[in-house]
Amino acid sequence: MLAIDANVTPMSSDLGRPKRVLIVEDEELIREMVELALQDEGYRVTAVDNGRDAINRLSAEAQGSDQSFDLIVLDVMLPHINGLDLCRLLRQQGNPIPILVLSAKASETDRVLGLEVGADDYLCKPFGMRELVARCRALLRRAKSDQDNPPEVVEFEGIQVYPQQCRVVVRGEEVNLAPKEFRLLELFTQSPRRVWSREQLLDQIWGFDFVGDSKTVDVHIRWLREKIEVDPSSPQYIITVRGFGYRLG
Repeated sequence: MLAIDANVTPMSSDLGRPKRVLIVEDEELIREMVELALQDEGYRVTAVDNGRDAINRLSAEAQGSDQSFDLIVLDVMLPHINGLDLCRLLRQQGNPIPILVLSAKASETDRVLGLEVGADDYLCKPFGMRELVARCRALLRRAKSDQDNPPEVVEFEGIQVYPQQCRVVVRGEEVNLAPKEFRLLELFTQSPRRVWSREQLLDQIWGFDFVGDSKTVDVHIRWLREKIEVDPSSPQYIITVRGFGYRLG
């Protein structure tokens, strides 16, 4: 059952064109309530009820220069193509649109899986409209901050990170990284030699409300080392600072 807040306070959209949100939800009541709540915020909303239609709309919108979606609110259990597969596909294609996953599955494993395939946030059903709207605002603010004058390339001792293209080149060869691996490396290269604790990395990459184990960070660091280090067992880039966390260089 969806929890509905009657007193959602409308806020004006950011200056410039209204933000565009794609809702992908097959439950009609939830879809309509989310659509109304986001429209009250001043967002332009498109809603579809299955994964196939979502792909078609995203493909069509990608043809426009400034008409693409700014955020996707994505249910997990969908006809034709489920939400996790759709999220994974978008990230494999290098699509950076922020994704808020909605799901009735509230276990830690399900949350971790949703974030691992590339979701930016995960909201469990039932939820309140206030919380959903707040999470959408936060994701849009984060995306806007990332887009304001992003560097074309960040370099560190043989590593080139291209934030706008989601590309990484190590010692002259392009390396394919999963979304979380890319975001970790991007964060490290932005602050070389800064020590990051596991908790700080979880907040920065997985989000402040992540409920999983901090060992998730260790697993991703190991995977990242396997892709960028000459000898992952004796890393030269991602260094473990015992008792504190990790740093680059």
